[in-house]
Amino acid sequence: MVERESPIGPAYRPGSYGNLTGGPGFRLLELKPGSVVEVVAWPGSEATALAAISAVTGLALADTPGSGVATKTRSAFGFAPRKWLVIDQAEGTGAQLEAAMTSAAGSVTDLSHGRTVIRVSGPRVEWVLAKLFAIDFALAAFPMSAGRATAHHEVFAQIQRSGEQQFDIVVFRSFARSFWKTLCHLAEEVGCEVV
Repeated sequence: MVERESPIGPAYRPGSYGNLTGGPGFRLLELKPGSVVEVVAWPGSEATALAAISAVTGLALADTPGSGVATKTRSAFGFAPRKWLVIDQAEGTGAQLEAAMTSAAGSVTDLSHGRTVIRVSGPRVEWVLAKLFAIDFALAAFPMSAGRATAHHEVFAQIQRSGEQQFDIVVFRSFARSFWKTLCHLAEEVGCEVV
């Protein structure tokens, strides 16, 4: 696998920053999955698209926007009616999904070259993210593996809860450095650790 150059560039500075009195309350890490793929089903073809995702990834998704499934190497969630985002550590998932689903059932778009995945975690992660997004990040409202599509000042973001105190945020590569800096700045008051 050829590793892509990080769009975060010099803004990616490992270390601890801000108010660390109680230890870092927020952690940042850039993930580098091999595949980020969008699957869209044409009306009436939802079952075919979900079957293709299951056959290729082994992830059994419900046909409900927001519902998701995650393992250590793969995740997927519905972010709108008849639309799912699939993230896989392996490369080539887009081609496999395209082969498993006919064009009569929908479309598959490999977004790997155009998206950056940022993992945020820590005891204050929900509080920091609530500064950016008008979403209830509490576990009861945003359960494990669930996903949401939203935006912050024109920056489109797809967010999946990947742990009790952990979220994976998918943004356009062209906005990744600016978004990263924003996250670092917002987390300074609770202590930010860049891993």
